Amino acid sequence: MSTSTIHSSEPRKVAVASLVGTTVEWYDFFIYGTAAALVFPRLFFPEVGPFLGTVLAFATFGAGFLARPLGGIVFGHFGDRLGRKPMLVVSLLTMGVATLLIGLLPTHATVGVLAPVLLVLLRLVQGIAVGGEWGGAVLLAVEHAPPGRRGFFGSFPQAGAAAGTVLATAAFYVVALLPDDQFLAWGWRLPFLASAVLVVVGLYVRLRIAESPSFRRLEQRRDTARIPLVETLRTHPRQVMLVAGAFLVQSAFAYIFIAYLATYATQVVGVSRDAILLIIALSGVVSFAMHLYFGSLSDRFGRKPVYLTGVVAMGVLIFPAFALIDTGVFVLMLLGHVMIFGVAQAISGGATATMFAEMFRTGVRYTGASVGYQLAGVAGAALSPIIAASLFEATGSGYAIAGYLAAMAVVSLVSVMLTGETRDRDLADASHASG
Repeated sequence: MSTSTIHSSEPRKVAVASLVGTTVEWYDFFIYGTAAALVFPRLFFPEVGPFLGTVLAFATFGAGFLARPLGGIVFGHFGDRLGRKPMLVVSLLTMGVATLLIGLLPTHATVGVLAPVLLVLLRLVQGIAVGGEWGGAVLLAVEHAPPGRRGFFGSFPQAGAAAGTVLATAAFYVVALLPDDQFLAWGWRLPFLASAVLVVVGLYVRLRIAESPSFRRLEQRRDTARIPLVETLRTHPRQVMLVAGAFLVQSAFAYIFIAYLATYATQVVGVSRDAILLIIALSGVVSFAMHLYFGSLSDRFGRKPVYLTGVVAMGVLIFPAFALIDTGVFVLMLLGHVMIFGVAQAISGGATATMFAEMFRTGVRYTGASVGYQLAGVAGAALSPIIAASLFEATGSGYAIAGYLAAMAVVSLVSVMLTGETRDRDLADASHASG
């Protein structure tokens, strides 16, 4: 199929494929975060106290984020040179194998210190895979999108993260209903093992889509970058840093409200693990719909104003959200969680993929968007659960955590303010390099 004969159904087909693929990838990534909150401190770090066990479990969770920039660099290199589609297939297979193996790992009681070592190694592999996944899924959706609809189609892979959260949390919700001894003995493994089925579905869908038309045009011009990372840092260093700064708030908020909150709600607020998992899953359903809605709004009003609205909403609403969560009342906790994860974060999330993709020219778009996005993961998501646990240990107050998250919002607010509007840029134009 030539670039001039893209079927009108192809953008929808690619958007669905991006959604399915990212849902599978993020399911794999998120079930680790839930397990780090509910299982790993007891099974992999049993010889330390509850606080240190939680910190060590979240440290292994953060290890995946440390590997994500490497995944963005490696997959971005080949994605900018060989194409978006093959990298998405490789990333999905890599993630699936690592997740399956985590579900088969022996615990500390069986192999001692080797258990957490293997856990960290597999988490690093997960990080590399998801580091390469995001950029490819986003670019396929955005570069296939029809004129004037890039925001809407680009929101599909972002919505996949919310869908992955729902699936991951629902999977743990079901197994968490088991008696505690059965849950710890084998129940926690089932969500990891179920990943194999989801990976097969994701591969089937992804193998049926076409390569990005923007990349095919690049190939026809023989204009691919020889070393995309070097070219990105030479021509787009400001954009990489602006992407990292802009996404910092989403990265930090997401993993507080997905991973750390399971620990906070059960150990501090005193609610059951199935209650908080149900709250996260229901909030994820709202987030999924809101991502698509605000992605569409970014086509009408521009990426920057939509993104800024979400950043401000996160920074302002985090304090009442924590107040609601601290009540321990299910309905109020759900309202607090939805305020942030379901709505405020999804406002920015809907515009994220398209805005970041539009900031880079085609030849370095995979590398540039991926590296900036994943750097925010290191600075935000990797550290946020550990920082949150430490802040609460030091102060005994959830408002200390809220203050930390509000500071992240300020950093992102400044970064987005320094970013130019990207809605009207031509993705086929290789010359643009402004913020």
